[in-house]
Formats: sequence, C-alpha cells, structure tokens
Amino acid sequence: MKKLILLASCILVAISSQAGKIKFVEYDLPNGLHVILHEDHTTPTVAISVLYHVGSKNEDPKRTGFAHFFEHLLFEGSKNIERGEYMKLVQNSGGVINANTSFDRTFYFETLPSNRLEQGLWMESERMLHAKIDDIGLETQRKVVKEEKKQRYENTPYGHLLEQVFANAYTVHPYKWMPIGEAQYIDQASLSEFMDFYKTFYVPNNATLSIGGDLNIKQAKEWIAKYFGGIPRGTKEIPRPTVKEPKQTKEKRATYYDKIQLPACVMAYHVPAQGTPDYYALSMLTNILSQGKSSRLQKAVVDEKEKAVQCAAFNFPSEDPGLAIMFGIAGMGVSADDLEKEIDVEIDKVVKNGVTAEELQKAKNSTENTFYSANGSILGIVENLADYHVYYGNANLINTEIDRYMKVTLEDIKRVAQKYLQKENRMVLHYLPKEEQK
Repeated sequence: MKKLILLASCILVAISSQAGKIKFVEYDLPNGLHVILHEDHTTPTVAISVLYHVGSKNEDPKRTGFAHFFEHLLFEGSKNIERGEYMKLVQNSGGVINANTSFDRTFYFETLPSNRLEQGLWMESERMLHAKIDDIGLETQRKVVKEEKKQRYENTPYGHLLEQVFANAYTVHPYKWMPIGEAQYIDQASLSEFMDFYKTFYVPNNATLSIGGDLNIKQAKEWIAKYFGGIPRGTKEIPRPTVKEPKQTKEKRATYYDKIQLPACVMAYHVPAQGTPDYYALSMLTNILSQGKSSRLQKAVVDEKEKAVQCAAFNFPSEDPGLAIMFGIAGMGVSADDLEKEIDVEIDKVVKNGVTAEELQKAKNSTENTFYSANGSILGIVENLADYHVYYGNANLINTEIDRYMKVTLEDIKRVAQKYLQKENRMVLHYLPKEEQK
C-alpha cells in the first residue's frame, strides 16, 4: 500500500511537471507599483489581486489590529463607488471577492469573468486612491471586527491557542500580537490615525498587482496604465520593523485556561525566516513528524500510545524569523504533562538519530504534490507570484522553489533538529480546561 501511495504521488507530480513552467511578465510603473501578468486562456475568467506589504508586524504596539481593520474598511466603497456597493459590483458580475491579513501582508483579490477585467482594475485603483475612510465606515467596521474576534477566538474551541503561543514565544518582536489586534486600540484611534495609516501603506510603491487568466497582456497593460498610472507615489516612509527577537537561552513555559474539555500541549521552537536553507529542512522535518497516518507523531502518540486524539507539526511561514510548532490534543484522561513527555520522546529520537531515507522521500513526494497543487488555480498562481516577489524578490520561484526542498538531505534534517529542537530554544504552552484552574 505504501508503495502504491508513493507511486500515485510521483505520477501526479510528473503530470504537473509536464504541464510546463508558469510564464509571466513583470514590470514597475513609474509610481512604484509592481505588476505581474500571467496569461492563461483555459477558462474565460481572470483573477486580480493586490498585495499590500503591510501586516500586523508593521503596526504601532499601541494600535494593534490596524492592518486587519483595513482589510475590512477598504470594502466600504470609494469616492466613485457608493457605500455598500463595492462587493455587489463583483458579485453582480458573477465574480467572487475577498481579502485576508497576516503578520506580513494584506491581500485583496477577486475572480471575474474575463470580460470584466477592466471593471476589476478600476475597482482596485479606486481602493488604492479614493477609499472611503470616514466616521460612518469606522463605526460599521469596528462592530464587524469585534464580532469576528468574538466568533473566531471566544466561541471557537482552542480559539486562543495561536494567540497564546505567539504572545509567550516572543518578547520584543511584533509577531507577539496577532493580526486581529486589540479591540480597544481600534476604539481609541481617531480618524486622522486611520488616514495616516492609509496614506503610509496603501500606496502603489508598497503594492504588487498580480493578474492571471484569460487576458491579453497588451490590453491589460493599457488598462493598468489608465487606472493605476496616475496614482501618486506614497511620500511617507514605510515603517519596517528592525527589532530582532533576542536568542532564547532558557525554556519558557506558559499555561492558559479556556472553555475546552481536553488539554492541549504546544511546543514552539524559534527558527529562521522562510526562504532560508534551514527553513526548507525544518519544513521537511515537520512534515515527517506529522504528515499522514504513518507520520511519527500520529503513529506513536496517537495510534500506539493513545495519548492524543490529534497531533501536528508545522513550520510557520513568516518573513522574519518564526516558529516551528508542534502540538497535540490529549486523549480522555491524559494530562498535558503526559502528552508533553510523549511528544518529547519522538522529538528526541529525531534529534539523536535523524530520519530514514524512506521518510525523507515520502516527505519530498508530499511536498511536490502540495507545491504543484498550490498552482492548480489561477488565483493560486497570482497569489504565489505576488508572494514570491514581495518576500523573496524573485517571482520565478513559482517555478523553481521546489528544487530547494528537493535538495534537503538526511544530514540537513539531523543538523537542523539538533540545532533548533532544543529545550532552551522553545516555549511550551499547556492549554487547559477552565475547570482545572485553581
């Protein structure tokens, strides 16, 4: 069965590889807007995205949540689009529109019938130049963001888990707060503060316009020049955090009580930023630990010892040095302490002995599958092109980054395990039922 699974993965990758490289053109407008265009006439649709290089890490510590708030606020409308009509324009055209915010970016996108490309470009230019930022919109979105935080954090089991992980793992770097931010800061902020944030970050020289699908590149360039060429370059300095998280020399421990039934244990290790050589080896390592039914944590901690109902490990991608996170949700009657000990057993094995060639090959097959699947839609392609340009300065990694994963060796895995998976380099969180709180 294992051989059949590996063979199926290899076949899928081979088919994807034969499809050829993703072709694109890219250029800058005089105002600093970076443009990436990918032409694909497979279906009569286009995907339009604008990535603003602003996330929660760019915020004032006393005004957290601004980037996420703007994700919502910039749907309010513009000088030429009435309040409440922005999303309707796309939906009435048969399209889909949305946005998301992370530590490092804010990403707006829509998919439209290809004959609506010009409309979509006009709408994004309106958002960049003429966004409706006023007291009415602020009050409306304050309520929306508060409700989102309530649903995502307060009313979701383990909703505060990542929030507590990052808050306790970091001491000075702005990754210590989540993109959702604190509601009181949004309430306290004035209209002028929001306008200043908009004029600082939502400018062409801090944006990447990535478009793909059923388009004519020559025509697309003309429309882009028409709608974006006249937008002034931002004049404010764009703040980038320069603070570096100090090297951790002693294990940190934290406890959090929530409305849950089963305890959880999380281990967060400080690791290098995405794109670094060690990042790829650590990604392979976390894959081996938790990807699939035969992975180490699943097999040993969940299936054989029955200490957890779920275990996972992942290398959290981030522009600045981030975290490799390993966690488990304990089985009935199992304490967080017992679960921690069992996860540690598996981590110690990797640190001491590394992994097998079969495990590494399986991880490579899985990674190839994921890599090509991420480019399985036009929207996925335009997002990846934008990400590669902004974070790595090389959009063509959409075709070549997989080579970096494939170069990871058994020695690399053992080396990064021994270097980073040390107790003095981690934060351990016990996430416990409220009834256990004394």
